[in-house]
Amino acid sequence: MAYTRTEHYDQAVTTALTEHYRETLSLLGENPDREGLLNTPMRVAKSMQVLTQGYQMDAHAILNSAKFHEKVNEMVIVKDIEMYSLCEHHMLPFYGKAHIAYIPNEWITGLSKIARVVDVFSRRLQVQERLTTQILEAIKDTLQPLGVAVVIEASHLCMMMRGVQKQNSVTTTSAFYGEFEKNETRSEFIRLIGSKLH
Repeated sequence: MAYTRTEHYDQAVTTALTEHYRETLSLLGENPDREGLLNTPMRVAKSMQVLTQGYQMDAHAILNSAKFHEKVNEMVIVKDIEMYSLCEHHMLPFYGKAHIAYIPNEWITGLSKIARVVDVFSRRLQVQERLTTQILEAIKDTLQPLGVAVVIEASHLCMMMRGVQKQNSVTTTSAFYGEFEKNETRSEFIRLIGSKLH
């Protein structure tokens, strides 16, 4: 999915971060005054505000903004939601896809809102395990469904660029609530999203 570009930045935060990134470049042995780096600290300062904009977003408000009463109780799946986040241990990106399902209990939400919930929690400093459960809890608490399932499959640059440097590894995390704790329902979800999760 596409991300909405943030047009407004907190000027005080931008200024403070810019100075810190200038200092960081110097500490790394670079010259922040050379032509190619003159505007880099400000660009990074603005970029980081976009990459962490989830701190200013409310998942419950997003889901409630398109909450409708419907007497349906069949599984609703939104799969292959693009997900980008920053590992809180090294502040390097991890990225992949989220697959989310819920079984309504007389309340549904707009499908795009499910994808937006992924943004809320992924656009923060994160670990994949917590990201998975935060998405589940937000949907569970707001919609009070009969069940929720979340699976995230992601590649972590902290493993690919540094450390063990395993370029082809994929990390899969999952969280299940309610009806999805039953083997039959969970297996149907996993089959429908085409995951290798067992």
